[in-house]
Amino acid sequence: MTKILLVEDDDRLAGFIKKGLEEQLYSVTRISTGYETLAITQDTDFDLLILDIMLPDISGFEICTVLRQRKITTAILILSALDTTEEKVKGLQAGADDYLGKPFHFDELLARIHAQLRRKSFENGVLDLQKYADLEVDVAEQSAKRAGKTLILSPREYKLLLYLLKNREHVVSRTQIAEAVWDIHFNTHTNVVDVYINYLRNKLDKGFDYPLIHTVKGRGYLLKHKKEV
Repeated sequence: MTKILLVEDDDRLAGFIKKGLEEQLYSVTRISTGYETLAITQDTDFDLLILDIMLPDISGFEICTVLRQRKITTAILILSALDTTEEKVKGLQAGADDYLGKPFHFDELLARIHAQLRRKSFENGVLDLQKYADLEVDVAEQSAKRAGKTLILSPREYKLLLYLLKNREHVVSRTQIAEAVWDIHFNTHTNVVDVYINYLRNKLDKGFDYPLIHTVKGRGYLLKHKKEV
């Protein structure tokens, strides 16, 4: 799961951003001071840092400078009410990868996050576009197509598809799926996995020449392009 560090001292705004990103299935750690940022980034790797400038102890500009001096290459997106051209130039020169002024539209923030993650994936040699049979999944954009047709998936359905794709041609149990997709230990009294498999089947397999998702009785589920399993 993509890990994002959110550095924002405004509790209300931080809560709004954290909730919105978690609904998109990002793992978000929120802190509120500069010194916490410098400490946690020494011990924990993040995929993206969303950084406010006006923090209670040290400025976001200083944080950018220190992180880059430490050779930390995590993508940094500054999110600040200081949105003059001068401030933006200062932030980018300090080491930020992008700069978005407040107030902002959440959709724009999300698009900028996707852009930064896509760029970092390319730089790190990570394949953004994963293909299997006639299925294509764009990891950075969190989108999927089958036979050229765009699949309209919820964030949870997308995560389920990505997990099945990662384990393609291998049977995965309901317990494994529940832990990977919901981060919970499987409860035998719930059928949430089966329900979401059915949701995904209706979008991934219905109307196509052959199914990709197969049920393996007594074991779990399997993503495979052949009809025979």
